[in-house]
Amino acid sequence: MTFGSLVQLYMEDSKTRLKPTTYSNKEFIINTKLLPFFKDMPINTITPATIRKWQNELLSDPKKYSQTYLKTVNNQASAIFNYAVKYYRLENNPCRLAGTMGKKNADEMEIWTMDEFNRFIKAVEDKPTSKVIFNLLFWTGMRSGEMLALTVEDFDFKANTVSISKNYARHTREDLILPPKTPKSKRVITLPPFLSQMVRAHSTSIYANDPSGRLFGQTKHYLLHEMIRGCKKSGVKRIRIHDLRHSHASFLIEKGFSPLLIADRLGHENIETTLQTYSHLYPNKHSE
Repeated sequence: MTFGSLVQLYMEDSKTRLKPTTYSNKEFIINTKLLPFFKDMPINTITPATIRKWQNELLSDPKKYSQTYLKTVNNQASAIFNYAVKYYRLENNPCRLAGTMGKKNADEMEIWTMDEFNRFIKAVEDKPTSKVIFNLLFWTGMRSGEMLALTVEDFDFKANTVSISKNYARHTREDLILPPKTPKSKRVITLPPFLSQMVRAHSTSIYANDPSGRLFGQTKHYLLHEMIRGCKKSGVKRIRIHDLRHSHASFLIEKGFSPLLIADRLGHENIETTLQTYSHLYPNKHSE
């Protein structure tokens, strides 16, 4: 069987089991990074040496892919060969024998300090929706998809909490409300009282008529546009939207909260994820 034929079977099997956005990302990686190299090769002739050659091509690519992206691409190749081992009697997975490439976590994590966040928020508060959105992301550590899926009904303004139970994505020009990333992602986050009041004021001024509709009708493109605008205006270094989540975790670590509590608040599936992701922020705790 050729690698191209195997991929067709693998994708048919994956389609019913994955979210549309996850499937689309998988398809892009396979079509651009795997098929051009492996497509016509019979899978039982692909050796660890073949995999190493493919890895070296990507490692020396002029586009200089990030270490985390290379790891993702390699994991995808390995998943396809695992599928062949499990269901089509391939003797072993050549990726496993060849060794991996890239890194699971980035070497450096860009985060904002409180001072940087305050400067940024002043720059975007001319748009009230942006002010609420970025305050929510920084002070709760929720993922942007979780935030964009929120409705007024998810908030308890008396208890100052918000329930995370869904995820927003846009796929082929359609708005999708999907299950959260993992089972642990379903959680209740306590809000600072000022943030709870801010969201309440926003919801009554705009979306009082439809408590079950999305509180923020924006997309991730809007968040990116506002991030660029706010950084230019304030002079604060630009970070990714997801780095606001890291900034929140960093703030909690600095305040001395336990990794277990932080894992729970961020909705990590296990505490190992929290420790692996943020271990570099803990060294100064030893001397303290």
